[in-house]
Amino acid sequence: MADASRPDDTDAAGGVSSRRLFVYNAGFLRARRIRRILALSGWDISLGLPREGDWIGVWGRSPYAVRGEAVAQRRSTPLLRVEDAFLRSVLPGRAGGPPLGLHLDRRGAHFDSAQPSDLEHLLATHPLDDTALLNRARDAIQRLKRAHLSKYNAFDPDLPVPDPGYVLVIDQTRGDASIRHGAGSDSLFNEMLAFAQIEHPGARILLKTHPETAQGFRIGHYGPGHEDARTQLYADPVSPWALLEGAIAIYTVTSQMGFEAILAGHRPRVFGQPFYGGWGLTQDENPCPRRERRLTRAQLFAAAMILYPVWYDPFSDRLCELETAIDTLEAEVRAWRDDHAGHVASGMRLWKRRPLQRVFGRQKRLIFRDDPAEATELAQQTGRGLLVWAGKEDEAHQGRIRRVEDGFLRSRGLGANLVPPLSLVADDLGIYYDPTRPSRLEHLIAASVHLTPTEIEHSERLIRDICTLKLSKYNIGAGDFPHLEAGHRILVPGQVEDDASIRKGCGDCATNLDLLRRTREANPQAVILYKPHPDVETGLRAGRIEPETALLYASQIITGTDPVALISEVHEVWTMTSLLGFEALLRDVPVTTLGAPFYAGWGLTRDLGPVPERRTARPSLAQLVHATLIGYPRYHDPVTDMPCPAEVVMQRLATGTVPRPGPANRLLSKAQGLLASRAHLWR
Repeated sequence: MADASRPDDTDAAGGVSSRRLFVYNAGFLRARRIRRILALSGWDISLGLPREGDWIGVWGRSPYAVRGEAVAQRRSTPLLRVEDAFLRSVLPGRAGGPPLGLHLDRRGAHFDSAQPSDLEHLLATHPLDDTALLNRARDAIQRLKRAHLSKYNAFDPDLPVPDPGYVLVIDQTRGDASIRHGAGSDSLFNEMLAFAQIEHPGARILLKTHPETAQGFRIGHYGPGHEDARTQLYADPVSPWALLEGAIAIYTVTSQMGFEAILAGHRPRVFGQPFYGGWGLTQDENPCPRRERRLTRAQLFAAAMILYPVWYDPFSDRLCELETAIDTLEAEVRAWRDDHAGHVASGMRLWKRRPLQRVFGRQKRLIFRDDPAEATELAQQTGRGLLVWAGKEDEAHQGRIRRVEDGFLRSRGLGANLVPPLSLVADDLGIYYDPTRPSRLEHLIAASVHLTPTEIEHSERLIRDICTLKLSKYNIGAGDFPHLEAGHRILVPGQVEDDASIRKGCGDCATNLDLLRRTREANPQAVILYKPHPDVETGLRAGRIEPETALLYASQIITGTDPVALISEVHEVWTMTSLLGFEALLRDVPVTTLGAPFYAGWGLTRDLGPVPERRTARPSLAQLVHATLIGYPRYHDPVTDMPCPAEVVMQRLATGTVPRPGPANRLLSKAQGLLASRAHLWR
């Protein structure tokens, strides 16, 4: 079926040609994101008076829409009604949040029941029977519920909700067009409340305040005068999904939360005529007579969220599918929820502070305090969280601690060379390289066995792209490849011997020489390739083995070579805790561990080290990768300066569009090489 939101005309090359869209509302000119989505959809915003073949664009049925409507009527020009999509942003538009997608409707407005809209036309006439489409819809519903995503998302899903058993009556803002044009009225809210009280005698009733009312932008219909012994206003910034879960009944006029109630498994009582009413999924007090079809939840969602909207990917500046839009919103929402209360940061070296500020200080600037006791006290006094570089945690650090470390797709260049990271982790339980206690990553890996099929496909695509683009943590190494001896090759990656992953995660094998010796003892006939760690090669960290000593056990010493290219030439990897073992798993190379890295103990590696007994889950590789590369790190796009999904960082690393150390960092990096024996001064 043709997409009704886009112009019909195609150019000679088969692409969509632009059609002039005349607007009479300055908001179209000020809102860069809206202009861009319209342009990508084939609409060229123009000023003046339309001619034959032109269109007029108006914002839904806003007060300003009458200007365009009047011109359209006088000049017999068709109208395009523009509205925000049902997943919009973190903050409301009035708070500056740009939309993630738009509804571009050529028949009407989705909330205007006086005449069919493009959305109603889809719901009434589209077959909605494609298995792939409906599976996408079901998976997306699960993703929204699991990630607690809604139209606006400035709420904390961890905040407690009232005990279950309440009736939820949903308020809306006064004067909202969806009420006026959805067969609603202000007086209907009092009637709806009366119905809820009569139909549920003795039950608690929560009057859910609209987010824009709670934030002081617009007034609602319910106030203190509507409260009594069992009826109360409820404006806490909690997850709508969590609130819906505890409700025994839902009452709404035309609120989008009624749509979410359907997705959550409810059959809401509806007093207006919203787009989701009349399809057999609601109890309609005032049904729309022309809506006679009966739909499933997946069909309703597929039309409203997949077929109808135009979604935008800000990182590649293109239109995209719903799933990509969800990825984008998840990244933004996660950053807001983690950081909106602000942080005090402790144990952060000077050169790290600017990139940390860009990632964790977008909502409130980080306050840096090196002294652990002072940092703890300041965090407690201000209600902020406490970020501590994982290796710098002290007993004096107390409270809501998140341990910060580099992510697994980090940069083009070493952290020891002061190259800023594109990904960071902030772990509220432990840290991924410390197996002596649980970490957030462990929890995510254990939970990954419950991922949806779409999430697993996402992870599998990520694995394929990483392998195709030949990406690793640091993405360094020479292009020249050494001659390798023939035979059963085993790669042994050296590590920094004073690294925390060695100190915390190794038993009786805790040095590079121990690792080489154990590998040779177990594989006397193999070709063992020893690759020193890059930081050790440059002289910045401990762990050097003299070549003549290494060659007592290794067949060859490989230096300055891209480790990813090397993995493709070997049959096994033996390691203590190196991330190279994880990168080998991505490429289907068997891995033996002699320590307890985060990827050991889940049934995907041969483990000879002290792996924690609590790692009992048996995820697939795709599930492990989803937890490790999608669920655990936070990514930052250096181009848009926004939180982003993993795929964006992968593309930046592949194309070289990444931050590089400035002059001061390069000078300091050179000084480090001269002062390698005093690494404690800069690490």
